[in-house]
Amino acid sequence: MHSQFSIFNFQLPNLKYTDSGNFLLLAGPCVVENEQMCMDIAGKIVAITDKLQIPYVFKASYRKANRSRNTSFTGIGDEAALKILQKVRATYHVPVVTDIHTPPEAVLAAGYEVDVLQIPAFLCRQTDLLAAAAETGKIVNIKKGQFLSPEAMCFAVEKVQEVAGRNDTVLLTERGTQFGYHDLIVDFRGIPEMQKLNVPVILDVTHSLQQPNQASGVTGGRPEMIETIARAGIAVGADGLFIETHPSPTLALSDGANMLSLDLLEGLLTRLVEIRKTVGRMGKVVNLINKNN
Repeated sequence: MHSQFSIFNFQLPNLKYTDSGNFLLLAGPCVVENEQMCMDIAGKIVAITDKLQIPYVFKASYRKANRSRNTSFTGIGDEAALKILQKVRATYHVPVVTDIHTPPEAVLAAGYEVDVLQIPAFLCRQTDLLAAAAETGKIVNIKKGQFLSPEAMCFAVEKVQEVAGRNDTVLLTERGTQFGYHDLIVDFRGIPEMQKLNVPVILDVTHSLQQPNQASGVTGGRPEMIETIARAGIAVGADGLFIETHPSPTLALSDGANMLSLDLLEGLLTRLVEIRKTVGRMGKVVNLINKNN
């Protein structure tokens, strides 16, 4: 069954289909590579989510601060990338989400009308960063650290809610738990555990399939498992999914090893919507049985 606390209690400008019963989708490229790529990806996903009536937030990092090697691509420049996100938002009338890494970046991103400020997993305990994000008045999506239990995320939630002065400000995102040095595993028990904090919980499907800390300095991945993880997330009642996608993942400038090819997205989402409907029907039957007993 789904979380009783819905993402749709939040005020997200331009978020459509909030009464469709579907999961929330945060999707887009890992990083802003150029304007045309972002516009093309956003246009494609908007068309798909309109067809399937899925509430949609465009995702792209304006800068990648956490890279293994000095030579790894980090971005095209902060303000240039943020202007592209702003254009996507204005052109397609969808909310946008991007990562921030330091307190000044919270103010910078908010100034370009970013709707959701995302806290990377490695930074989820950074008090000053969480407070700065909360002070902007934006929704804050906190990714659970690979090194933290689901229950421990209550402290990150409290840091944001106390500064913001209200409880409808936080999303939590599950993105896998460290499994040895070079792999991640998803413990699906974490989704209902974090939902007990009365916040919506998103499953980051593609980052959960990373194979980090490779000797080459380039993160690996298991993209063939994307549908498996996504199906399981919907089945256990995740409030939303986070999926990084690219027209040519092998040519992507960041995280291509675990991204979904854009031409596979519509089929995947179509199947996930059907699973969501089935889970919803099962929940109603269980509630009816419990009521009659």
